[in-house]
Formats: sequence, structure tokens, C-alpha cells
Amino acid sequence: MCSGLSAARSTLVNVTSTRLVSLDAFRGLTIAAMVLVNNPGTWTAVYAPLRHAAWHGLTPTDVVFPFFLFIVGVAIPPSLAGRPRLTALRRVLRRAVLIFALGLLLNAIVGFDWSTIRIPGVLQRIAVCYLIAAILFLTASWRVQAAAAVALLLGYWAAMTLVPVPGAGAGDLGPEGNLAAWVDRQVLGPHLWRAAPVYDPEGILSTVPAVATVLFGVLAGQWLQIPRTPRTKVTGLVLAGALGVALGAEWNNWFPLNKALWTSSYAVLTAGLALLVFAACYWAVEICGWRRWATPFVVFGVNALALYFLSTLVAVWLTRVRVDGGGPLQKLVFERGFAAWLSPVNASLAYALAYVVVWWAAMWLLYRAGIRLRA
Repeated sequence: MCSGLSAARSTLVNVTSTRLVSLDAFRGLTIAAMVLVNNPGTWTAVYAPLRHAAWHGLTPTDVVFPFFLFIVGVAIPPSLAGRPRLTALRRVLRRAVLIFALGLLLNAIVGFDWSTIRIPGVLQRIAVCYLIAAILFLTASWRVQAAAAVALLLGYWAAMTLVPVPGAGAGDLGPEGNLAAWVDRQVLGPHLWRAAPVYDPEGILSTVPAVATVLFGVLAGQWLQIPRTPRTKVTGLVLAGALGVALGAEWNNWFPLNKALWTSSYAVLTAGLALLVFAACYWAVEICGWRRWATPFVVFGVNALALYFLSTLVAVWLTRVRVDGGGPLQKLVFERGFAAWLSPVNASLAYALAYVVVWWAAMWLLYRAGIRLRA
């Protein structure tokens, strides 16, 4: 039990009037993990927990993106509640378009060719899911939002297991024979992430259950806005999280956990885990008042999207700049600054950690200056 908890229990928290430091900390922790796993010194030497599952299954790295989408949902109610509907809708549309455009810009920098440029991506999925979830929040009750999330997950499960794919039949959940990959090939053609096998982990059909992930966050955000005691709010988050983990684990027996396909079991289980982690952050920060540990993550959290875009942009630039007769600058820094002193896997991790620290310093300067880079 934390000091001051008994007093906090009797106090109703109005989250619409103050910024949730616990949410910023959770967002910062998540984006820090995203930068870490996306930027190893070398992809040939990475600890297993810092890799995605090869196909079916779950690693710690596989929960990072759904955590971020869940957080996007939690932030929707406090950011849009009380605004005139038309004004809010314009704001949502403008933000979604800008985030989607930034994602396309990153893809263009990686390899700009109009005939093959990748259209889906992490920011693009965030934009689409945010747009749909925010519109539902502004136009429908929480019951309709919950029903929509359930319908999306059940519908996706039915489609992926029952709809036959030409040349593969129904229920094929392999990298190339699944329905989501087939839809992407028919609609997007060469504008995908992988050429062999041809699929995209942020493709069209797999975005459907990702919308449900954001809606779970929206529901959690609305739960926090209800005038109840902090202890009741945390209890609700924990119970919902435990239920999500249990349901997702059970659903895995019929529809395997898979990040690339964003299977319904994966969406439910990772949302449950996100609820549990957020509940822990909320309890520690908002109830116990333990904020010192959260400050470094808040520095990341208040500029999370900007951090993702800029860190990805610089990572690409480091691989494009050539030094010492044509080698990439990133390779030079890694080999001379890390690989020369450590084992390959530790050097790779040390480089990733150093990259996170450098970006923390940059974000800290913005934080101290009160600068918030928002889409």
C-alpha cells in the first residue's frame, strides 16, 4: 500500500480537468520500447525478447505497437470531450490526414518509387484507427463502441477462417495464403512491405481488428472520466485487463496469436495486458503520487509521435550517409563504438540503448522548453 492511499480513495478524480501523468508515462515507456526494438546495432544479433515472433506467438516486442494503439484510444475522450462535434470532427480529420502523410513520407525516404512505394505503415495504421475510433466516440454511445469492437473482432475471425482464398482455400493462416495478404495483393499490388512472401503487417484487412484495439482504449478512457474513486477506477481496469488476457489466451486455441495478422486473440490479449500495465501506472502516479520514476518516460510521452517520426528518419539517414570509402555511418558507429568492445548481441543492444538515450536528451530539451510537437 502506498502512503496517502486512504485519502485518495475518498477523493473523486476528474481526469477531464488535468492531464494524466500516468498516461504520459505509459506512452513514454511504450515509445521508448518502440525506438529500442526498431534500432539494434545489427539485425543479425538481437536478444530473442527484442525480436518479433517469427509468425504465430508472442514476444515482449509484439506488445509494443498494440500498447501504443490502446494509448491512442485512452487519450481520445479527454482530448475531444466537451468540444462542439463539428469542430472536433474537423480536428480529428486534420490530425489523421497529417499522421498518414507523415507515414507515407517515411516510406518515401526509405525507397521512393511511385510504382512500388509502400502505402501501409505504422503511422498510417495509427491514423486510420484513430480516425474511425474518434468518429465513433463523437457519434455513438459507449455501448455502441463496445459492440463495434466485438463485431470487428468476431467478423475478422470469421472472415480469416471461413472465406476461401483462391489457390489456398479457407482458414490458411500462413504468411502468403491468408485472406489478409490476398486482399492486400489485390488492392495494393506492389505497394506492400514484403515481396516474398507478399504481405504487409499493417495491411488493409488486418487494420480492422486494430481498430478494436483503439476502441478498447477509448472505453478505458471513458471509464476514467466517470466520477468514481481512484480505487474503483483501478479495480475496473485490472478486472477488465485480467478478463482480456484470459479471453485472448483461450481464443488463441482457435485463432492463434499473431501480430502480423493482428488476429482477434492477439488484439484481446494485448489490450488486456495494456489495461494491466496502465492500471499499474495509474495506481503509482495518480493515487500514490510516485512521480519521480515516471518523469523520464513523460519526457518521451508528451512528444511520442514526433519522437517516432524523427528517430525513424534519423535511423534511415544514418544508413544512407556513406563514410570511409562507402560504408554506412550507422555501421561505422556500431562497429567502432560498440562491436569492438562487446559481444555481438550485447553490442547490438548497447547501440539501441544509446540511441534511446540520445533521443531522450533531445526530447528533454523540448520538454524543458515547454515545446509539444503535435500532429
